[in-house]
Amino acid sequence: MKYVVIVPDGMADRPLAELGNKTPLEVARTKNMDYLAKNGRTGMVKTIPDRFEPGSDIGNLALLGYRPEKYFSGRAPLEAANHDIELGPSEVAFRCNLITVVDGKMIDYSAGHIPTEQADQLIKALNEQMDLAGGRFVTGKSYRHLLILSTRDPKSYLKMKSVPAHDILGQLVSRHLPKGPASQPLLEIMEKARTILENHQVNQVRLDLKENPANSIWLWGQGIRPQFPGFEEKFGVKGAIISAVDLVNGIGKLIGLKVIDVPGITGYYDTDYRAKAEYAIKALKSRDYVYIHVEAPDEAGHNGDIKEKIRAIENIDREIVGRIIKHFERSQEVRILVVPDHPTPIALRRHSREPVGFVMYGKGILPDGSIVYHEKAAKLHGLQFKSGEALIQALMKH
Repeated sequence: MKYVVIVPDGMADRPLAELGNKTPLEVARTKNMDYLAKNGRTGMVKTIPDRFEPGSDIGNLALLGYRPEKYFSGRAPLEAANHDIELGPSEVAFRCNLITVVDGKMIDYSAGHIPTEQADQLIKALNEQMDLAGGRFVTGKSYRHLLILSTRDPKSYLKMKSVPAHDILGQLVSRHLPKGPASQPLLEIMEKARTILENHQVNQVRLDLKENPANSIWLWGQGIRPQFPGFEEKFGVKGAIISAVDLVNGIGKLIGLKVIDVPGITGYYDTDYRAKAEYAIKALKSRDYVYIHVEAPDEAGHNGDIKEKIRAIENIDREIVGRIIKHFERSQEVRILVVPDHPTPIALRRHSREPVGFVMYGKGILPDGSIVYHEKAAKLHGLQFKSGEALIQALMKH
């Protein structure tokens, strides 16, 4: 048996007046997802437990079959794992966004989706010009980076409140700075970084080109070293994971999935959807499970871009879901699941926590009369799974 889990990050949405009170998924042309629905089952799953903020860390952890209540110890350590950074007992990791702040307001959580090559120059400048007493900045991809700090009491940072940059677009950053007994060193780092970045040549060029400068950093998602049981130990199969996002690949590494490096995937609208499917199919020759994560719908949700969200959904349907279905058209030994990790509603431009719709298809999954796959259709079957872990256990059940 082969298992394919496709996660269109943030695809779930709410009805929009601009779309005739329909969601982007309802409007998008998704003949392949609808095929799965007609020949499988749909329903709702609660991916975000009540006491957690809705995020891709929590949602993807749940959809990989791990209860966040038991295993989550912060977002940044998951990203650090993808850089092969094993946090020491005295270290704490933070997600570090390169952002654009104008007149004290969060204008852009991604500094115009700054290219990694430019971002790396900025991160190197921060490391060279700041004395972090054993700490360090680590270059990630585009605007997503890390700060690793050494401290006597790393657990004290877990009590600190921090918020994602994409949740405070257009708002004064001063109202959302990290808060708590351990926050003062972070505030000092953020202020020093602002001075360094504002004067950097990379940002001077970006301003000349009318591009958003990466003139500040935003620290959030702090955490300490996590501990997970292996995926093979938990489910009895060897698996692989495909994503352009450090967070998702980091979880994969920590649970023993093979991280597949796919050329041309970006974590944005221009990602190579077809390559994700092709590399997933190759991976299934030696593995029995593959998890395909696609970031583009989430980015469109944060940007409030209806057209790009619909386009991303259609690309996922055509280039990924369609190719997976075609590959297995002569085989009955497969189960396919399509499920977002959380909603990223266009109207909110941030994550929300309501249950999401799923479609599950394959051997042993009896059709339930579904005709199409979208939020309204899935709701007709009610909340069938109270957690992502329960959904994955149903998928993997022999």
